Amino acid sequence: MGNDVGRLCPVEMSVGLDNRFRRWLQDPVKIIGPYLRGGMEVLEVGCGPGFFTLDISRMIGDTGKVVAVDLQEGMLQKVRNKIASSDSGKNITLHRCEVDRLGLSGSFDLVFLYYVVHEIPDKASLFRELSTLLKSDGLIYIAEPPIHVSKNTFELIIRAAEDAGFVIKDRPKRFPDKVVVLGKE
Repeated sequence: MGNDVGRLCPVEMSVGLDNRFRRWLQDPVKIIGPYLRGGMEVLEVGCGPGFFTLDISRMIGDTGKVVAVDLQEGMLQKVRNKIASSDSGKNITLHRCEVDRLGLSGSFDLVFLYYVVHEIPDKASLFRELSTLLKSDGLIYIAEPPIHVSKNTFELIIRAAEDAGFVIKDRPKRFPDKVVVLGKE
């Protein structure tokens, strides 16, 4: 899911989203690992080139399932290439969404939105759609970058989620990111 293509990270620039320096700063195991367990069904919205995708796949194991979603086919192709050159990833399904909707069905234990909600023009619609996809005891992990998202804007994102029936379950400290974990009421 995204917005007008002008605000999305171009596929050609995605090398900046998936490199060793970023892995050092934003270790997927430290960031999302505490919320994962074997056998989970995870929806990763805005997967980009798959920086988190294969790590999530490994952390939930072969009995789990990852649905990695992106608006740009080029990003999904990068994830396909990673899966092809890896010994893991057999539990990953790729899905190209539309600008205004994910267009999925299913039931997920965790929805992971890392640096993506600020790119989605209709946040209320996103959260309404996620409410139909999240299991009753499921969680939504949202992280937003400090440069693009102010504290006030982040609180508006949380309010849009609350309006769709979500409540705050956790506020992990991930300086300088703004992070919240939501669940159903």
